[in-house]
Formats: sequence, structure tokens, C-alpha cells
Amino acid sequence: MKRIVCMITAAVLLLFSLPVSAAEPEVSAQACVLIEAVTGKVLYEKNAYEKRSMASTTKIMTTLLTLESGGLDVQFPVDNAAIHVEGSSMGLQEDDVVTKRALCYGMLLPSGNDAANAAAVAVAGSIPAFAELMNARARKIGMTRTYFVTPSGLEGEGHGASAFDMALLAREAMQNEDFRNICCQQQAKVTFGNPPYERTLYNTNKLLSMYDGVVGIKTGFTDEAGRCLVSACERDGVMLICVTLHAPDDWNDHSRLYDYGFTKVSLTELPVPEVTQKIAGGVQDSVELSAESVQAGLCPEDIETKVLLPPFAYAPVAAGDEMGTLVYLYEGRKIASVPLTAKHAVAAAEIEEKGLFRRLWENLCGGT
Repeated sequence: MKRIVCMITAAVLLLFSLPVSAAEPEVSAQACVLIEAVTGKVLYEKNAYEKRSMASTTKIMTTLLTLESGGLDVQFPVDNAAIHVEGSSMGLQEDDVVTKRALCYGMLLPSGNDAANAAAVAVAGSIPAFAELMNARARKIGMTRTYFVTPSGLEGEGHGASAFDMALLAREAMQNEDFRNICCQQQAKVTFGNPPYERTLYNTNKLLSMYDGVVGIKTGFTDEAGRCLVSACERDGVMLICVTLHAPDDWNDHSRLYDYGFTKVSLTELPVPEVTQKIAGGVQDSVELSAESVQAGLCPEDIETKVLLPPFAYAPVAAGDEMGTLVYLYEGRKIASVPLTAKHAVAAAEIEEKGLFRRLWENLCGGT
């Protein structure tokens, strides 16, 4: 009997000592995806590659293009025709004086359709011309199941994107410092009007205060698209990006997905391969190279490395001289690159000066 009790006790202890794998979350969204931001690695997906309406999450692209267009703090009058649009608004009136930066706040916080249209005209001259810019940038990012018609996200024929494409867009946008600084704010003081005066804009993204670590990004809603949400969350140096489309319970969907996702990733130092550079005219014919460490939230075995070096370098070489580049790739996509530098110095070899007669004699006789 004692032996049986001991065996049962040992089995129970072993059971409780085994690592617990988080159960996959239940989500209300018709389509969703959760990715690790550095690599784009998919941690969870549901119908993530189906093109669907994505409502005002469209404004992620509109804001990114506006921020990249420059002249963010130059004042100008809004296009009066552009601001007459239905739906959510930042409160623009005819002849208001604004800046592109103010319009970006108006898009990302109160989700102003007036701000999106005004920004589109300011950047490209017209809404159709701006839509062309949106689609060109989408192709560059790799958004293969996306087509933009409007800068605001109001429905247009063919306007839509997949959840995965929206995650790629969010990943791209969060690399822009201005975008990151705006989308994380629950409220902000913004100046515009005629004459301009300061007023407060409030963010529609309640997840910023509901879930620890959330740093953005954008809400959306139309009757056709339902509730849409793109968010980003940071924990222990890892950023995850979550997208839900047509999700009645989107706040809780994102919370559950982050609870799940952060059990799957941890900050990992990526490997630096042993690399040497050939040296011409030096006391050594090669030099070892080093690179600063890069960290990402997934296993190193998922990462490919590519070394970019010239065929050789000329001596002398100083310690720390940049010799080439180490590129990290995930599924063929570049995720990071760092310089390869010389670990130590390599002096130039001394060259013996020879007289004209001796050089002629050596050439004739083959002497050394």
C-alpha cells in the first residue's frame, strides 16, 4: 500500500511539474491574426488571409503616408470640399487652418474622416491620387490582399484588406517614430481652427487603458465591416501586433490573444556567425569580424543569416572598421541588419624597395 501511495504521489508531482501550454483563445472576430512585430511571425490566425472590409483601420496607411510626406508643422487651409464627409470627425470647419501633424492626430485619436480626406488632398492633390499612393505603398509592404479606395475607410467598391495585410501595415507604421508617438496617446492637445486655437482630442482605442503594455494603434467601425481593431502590445522587450476584423467583442479578443501570444515568445539574442574578411597587402591575409547583437521575440532557428562582403579589403585595417553587413531574414523577409566590423587591426605589409638593375636581373634570370 505504501508503495502504491508513493507511486501516485510521484505521478501527481510529475504532472504538476510539466510545463503548461496555453490553450488557444476563443475569439469573436470573423478574421484575426497575431504576429511578432520584428519578424512578422504568425502566432495565431483565423481567416487571416481573406480580404475583408477594415473600416477606419485604413487610416493607419493614410497617417503613415502623411507623416512621410514632410512639412508636418507647416500651416495651411483645409480643402473645404474634402472635409464635408459623413461619420466620425475631428471637428474641422470650412477655412480652418491646420498642419499635417494635427491631421494625423485627428485621424489616429478621434478617427476623423474629415482629417483623412483633408490629409489626402494636402499630400496628393486629390483623393483618387492619394489612393494610388496608398496602393503603391501597400504593394511595397507586401500587402497582397489589399486594395484602397478611400483614405478614411468609408466603403468604396473593392476597398478592403486581409487581417494579415493589416498586421504587416501596422508593423511598418510602428517603425515610424512620429506614428508611434501619436497612436499611443489616450488624449492630446492639438491646435487648429480659424484662427487656430488649442483643443483636446480623445482616442477611441479603449484598449490603451484596458490592457497593460498596449501602445496603439487604431479602431474602426462601419455597418459592413463591423468592429475592427489593430493594436500593438509590448512586454519584456517583445512587441506583438494583433488585428481583428468584424469582432463584436474586440477588446476581449485582443486581451485573450495577447495572453496567449506572450506565452509563445521571449526575447532572444540572434546568432552571429563566424565571419572573416580577406585582406590584400597586409601582414595577415584575413581578419575576423564581429557584429552587435540583435534581439527578436522568437527562436534563433527560425532565422536565416546573410553575409554581405566585398571579395577582399586592402590593408591597413583598424579595429572597428566596417567591412560589410550581416542581414537577418525570416521567411525571406529582411528583419534586421548590422555592420560587420574588424575585431582587430591589420597593418600593411612592408614592401622592399629594389634598385632598377636588380629588378632587371631578376626578370631576366628568374631570381629572387
